[in-house]
Amino acid sequence: MRRTILCVIILTALFSCKKDNNGNASSAYRQMKKITYNNVNVDVVIDKPESNIADVLIVFHGTVQNDSNIIDAAEITLDNFKNILDRKDMMIISVAHPQDNILFGDNIIQAEAALLWVKNKAETELGVQIGKIFLGGHSQGGYIVTRLNTMHLTNGVVANAPGPLNLVYRCQLEESGQVVNGRECDTLRQTYGSTSLNPNAYFQRSLLNFTTGFKSDILFVQGMNDSPIQLYSWPTFKQEVTNCTDCQIRQFVEVPLGGHPSLFTSSVAKTEFNRFINSR
Repeated sequence: MRRTILCVIILTALFSCKKDNNGNASSAYRQMKKITYNNVNVDVVIDKPESNIADVLIVFHGTVQNDSNIIDAAEITLDNFKNILDRKDMMIISVAHPQDNILFGDNIIQAEAALLWVKNKAETELGVQIGKIFLGGHSQGGYIVTRLNTMHLTNGVVANAPGPLNLVYRCQLEESGQVVNGRECDTLRQTYGSTSLNPNAYFQRSLLNFTTGFKSDILFVQGMNDSPIQLYSWPTFKQEVTNCTDCQIRQFVEVPLGGHPSLFTSSVAKTEFNRFINSR
């Protein structure tokens, strides 16, 4: 009796298993996975399509209150990108990059590890064949993908409202009591002192310090009704990126009445996002 039940289970599994165009077993799923590359660990959420042959979009979330929220943030960011992507055949991998107990910008270590894992280990560990690789990020995630674009070649990068653009300006406002203190500036201040004592340390971690050497084409989306802190430095950032002489193609979409999440709310931004992905 047990043998009969086992045979039925095996036959059911075999016949319910779909095949891709090459006759390989194929299935769609979403799962969380702890990955490791060069002894760096990071959690990712993987959304795999039916096929075992897929292009990949690696996405990065924005700032969260603490690391207990990063898995949720990774899930939400994955859904946000999936909802605007007009392709159903891409695998999306959302990186839960840490933010607690580190200086702002140091999570580029985990972000780079995730990218290199996709490039070098994901095929073996996931049993898939990876085609093109794209990066996408929102807010602090946009900061991360812009920095990664100065480090590694991909097929294209999309950054929505990337920042902080200018940590010197932002942290000065906190020091003068004009805005509420945040964790990012507090930890930098504990390490480097105030912006007036050590402005270069703050600038080195600002996105304004990463406006050259883009290895891949990049699309920036910025809502022009974003926060005053973001918009204060946006024209300078845009001009410096435009002036870059050793960068690949740079594109800008400015949404006149758009807020911080304009990539996900503006039909114009969504159209340009898909045009960018599909043309590469």
